[in-house]
Amino acid sequence: MNICVVALGKIGLPLAVQFATKGHRVIGADVDERVVDLVNAGAEPFPGEYDLDVRLKRAVDAGLLTATTDTAAAVAEAEAVVVVVPLFVDAEGVPDFGWMDAATKAVAQGLRPGTLVSYETTLPVGTTRTRWAPMLAEGSGLGAGEEFHLVFSPERVLTGRVFADLRRYPKLVGGIDEASTTRGVKFYEQVLDFDERPDLPRPNGVWDLGTAEAAELAKLAETTYRDVNIGLANQFARFSDAHGIDVQKVIEACNSQPYSHIHQPGIAVGGHCIPVYPRMYLWNDPAATVVRSAREANAAMPEYAVDLLAAAYGDLSGAPVLVLGAAYRGGVKETAFSGVFPTVEALRARGALPYVSDPLYTAEELTALGLLPHRGEKVTAAILQADHAEYRALTPADLPDVTVLVDGRRATDPEAWQGVRRIVIGG
Repeated sequence: MNICVVALGKIGLPLAVQFATKGHRVIGADVDERVVDLVNAGAEPFPGEYDLDVRLKRAVDAGLLTATTDTAAAVAEAEAVVVVVPLFVDAEGVPDFGWMDAATKAVAQGLRPGTLVSYETTLPVGTTRTRWAPMLAEGSGLGAGEEFHLVFSPERVLTGRVFADLRRYPKLVGGIDEASTTRGVKFYEQVLDFDERPDLPRPNGVWDLGTAEAAELAKLAETTYRDVNIGLANQFARFSDAHGIDVQKVIEACNSQPYSHIHQPGIAVGGHCIPVYPRMYLWNDPAATVVRSAREANAAMPEYAVDLLAAAYGDLSGAPVLVLGAAYRGGVKETAFSGVFPTVEALRARGALPYVSDPLYTAEELTALGLLPHRGEKVTAAILQADHAEYRALTPADLPDVTVLVDGRRATDPEAWQGVRRIVIGG
């Protein structure tokens, strides 16, 4: 097969490499010339994706993967087109389709009869049928579902472990009609491999969800579930703080029973997915009070962590406070919706002087993010925001003047912090 992958980002590029690994010829299209040049040279344009450097070079050297900035031309050579262009939402959850609209119009210019188009970017329910299908039809002059096939198949992977996740999780596919769905299922069966999963109700592999709307909802539902679950855990943690209870022991006890799957509380819910897709769901379903309440509960956690610090430390006016971790989660160099920003804002609102450090970021990079990098200045309090592996070995010797540590992720060793006031969320 000839396959075009549109957008060679942290999901799109590993997908392109995966398809090439199965022996298909892949053309990656991206608007960033730097990314295109690096891919054509067999060099990964971003760090941190396990095994991508080796697999990418192998695919390029084998002549199975090339890249271009000409999306229409790449689509014209393809039997299948996979679109993984970012979709952004504002603080109210309103989607900004600008980039995706532009990419879709470029795809339409090169679309040929019989081509399959699959969108993997998470979308509001109904977008594939009501937005992409008419746009592709108008731009190509072809009938959606009649002269080209169209499906939605959500990406379900985490950056850093994309190749493993592609094997582990079923691939969900739903089309705008039965023929599109059938074609989409067949395509993904040809480009992916799957681990055996005896825990699943049916064999791991490509799962036919019937319609594009069902596939769209499945992605929003699984990510919104996580946000709601974390919101519930955070509510339990705040109650536990007020009543001297260790919520960790409570959660472990609850989850020993097979019908309880309570997640972990923490200082923030960040990243491109979990804080974003519930807003997208609310855009579809504004009456979803449970979803809205959970999102509000999770958004309030950075402020709550600062409240815990102030209660233990006292007046924060003029206090130099170190926020440990700019990334939204440990081991990932990404600050999308990271808790570092509201944490710093809450500290500044109380008159504190917040510094930030992160083992994955240079001082210059932190400055570019609008953060004040810690360059060894004396700090008397600290808040751990990201659970980087490096913080597990953190001791008072590393922060000799710190009298209060709020560990927002339970990442530090409590034994190592004897003699220093160490506070965790949920007692």
